[in-house]
Formats: sequence, structure tokens, C-alpha cells
Amino acid sequence: MELPVINHPDYVAKINDDNKFPIKKFGALAKYLLKIGVVKKFHIPKECSFETLKTSHSEEYINHIKNKTLDIRSQKRIGFPINDSVVKRSFVATGGTVLASKLALDTKLACNTAGGSHHATFDSGAGYCVFNDVAVAANYLKNKGYAKKILIIDLDVHQGNGNSEIFKNDKDVLTFSMHCASNYPAKKSKSDIDIELKDNMEDNEYLNILNKSLKELNNNTYDFIFYVAGVDIHHEDRLGKLKVTDEGINKRDQIVIENFYSKNIPLCGVLGGGYNKSFDKLIELHSMLHKNCSRYF
Repeated sequence: MELPVINHPDYVAKINDDNKFPIKKFGALAKYLLKIGVVKKFHIPKECSFETLKTSHSEEYINHIKNKTLDIRSQKRIGFPINDSVVKRSFVATGGTVLASKLALDTKLACNTAGGSHHATFDSGAGYCVFNDVAVAANYLKNKGYAKKILIIDLDVHQGNGNSEIFKNDKDVLTFSMHCASNYPAKKSKSDIDIELKDNMEDNEYLNILNKSLKELNNNTYDFIFYVAGVDIHHEDRLGKLKVTDEGINKRDQIVIENFYSKNIPLCGVLGGGYNKSFDKLIELHSMLHKNCSRYF
């Protein structure tokens, strides 16, 4: 048995060459995970259905994406052109997180090689996020009766404002975001728990805050965990503002995964952000989530 890992060739969409978003990382990560033996074969997701999407997004917004009728201003807010390739990717990557969450119910751990699009809200996208895959998957699990109490633990350097907006009136989904206070989005929303970090924070302080936060989170009971494992906390990230090392990110992932695995709570890991100056380093950092999950198989 091996760690279930989700990937699809269409995770790599066609966007403008000068785009700051490293879209090719999804294909490169898949090749790297095969090369280092974390996975022999990927689970291939289908496009997320309209019915599943509309639990977390307005029908009007979904149709604007599907039909490529989203206005230019809204496209600029997302940061991607809404073309055929990006539309396909948005539906498939969201389907990937839904599939990963279903597989994690049986195996306790499963990962998507995309996902963590946590800036997308009910009726709009932003910050390279079209659909909020974690919100969609969380609502899917709830509506199917697979989970009643869900925790979204978001350790991307940016606040998971889309998650907090979508679930602000939902007592069954706890949103936890530990992020750089001075970073995007400029106007923060209110998660159930927000931990704001100062610029240039290093490993020890970061991990101490994380450990303390996990102890407090453990006072509650959950049926399911979504882990947004953004690596843009790295000291060489172009958008990060924190100073966490390779070892710090590796340790972070180990701490989070072990904390919930030891309690027998299913966890679905998603990629989150990463904008490292070195593309090869970015792939290595993103692979830590999958490597650390695969240790349990």
C-alpha cells in the first residue's frame, strides 16, 4: 500500500509567460515524486461537478468561469486569464482535493499535488485562486455525512481569507490560519483562529508558536483535517517575508501530520503557495508534504 497522491496533467495550465505564478511546478512535482519513489502511480481526478461546487460558490460565478465570461477586472484580481486551459485546471484541481479527501477517509492520509486555493470566496476568485478546493471538499464531506466536525489548518504565509469567509457562519468547520501579518491580503477576514506572525520570523519561534497552537487545537475534537501546506514561509520565497529554512518546513510538516495521525484523524494535504527564487528548490520544498505523509505507508 502506498500514500494516495492525486495528480492530473491538466494541473499545468497555459497562462501568459510573464505570469509570476510558477504554474509548471505541478507537473515538475509529479515527476519528482515518481523519481524519488514516493508514489508509483497517481490517482487521476475528474472535473469537480457543478453540484459539488455550488455548495461553496455561487452558481453565477461558477458559470462565469465555465463559460469564460468573467470580466477582465475580476480576471486580473485572480491573476490568471480565464481561458480553456485555466478553466479545465480549476475544475480538475478542485476535483483532485475532493478525491484526496475521500481517499483519506480510508487510508488516514492522502495528498493532492495541487490545491490550497484559499483566497477564492463564495462569488469571486483572487490571488491565483479560482475555486476554493478545500472549502468545496469540506462541504462535500459534510453533505455526504462523511465528517461532522472539520478543521482547516492553513500554514500558507498568506491568510486563508476565502476559507474564513465561506465558513464564517458554519460552526462545524473550524478555520485556523497562521500567516504573516503584513502580507497579502491587505485586508484580512476573521478566521475562527488567526495567528499573525511578524516579518522575518525564523524556525524556532515559528515552530514554538505552531506547537503551542496545536496543543490548543487538540482541546477540540475533529472528524477530518485539511492541511494547507504552503511553502511560501521559506526564507528564499519571493512573496513570503518570513525566514523559515528547509529544515523548518520539513519539521513543520512532520509535526502537523504526526499530531493528527497519532489521534487517528484523517488528513488531506494540499499544496498551498510557493514562489521560491529557485524552481528546483520549490519542487523539493513542496515534496516534503508528500514525503512526510508517505512515511506512514
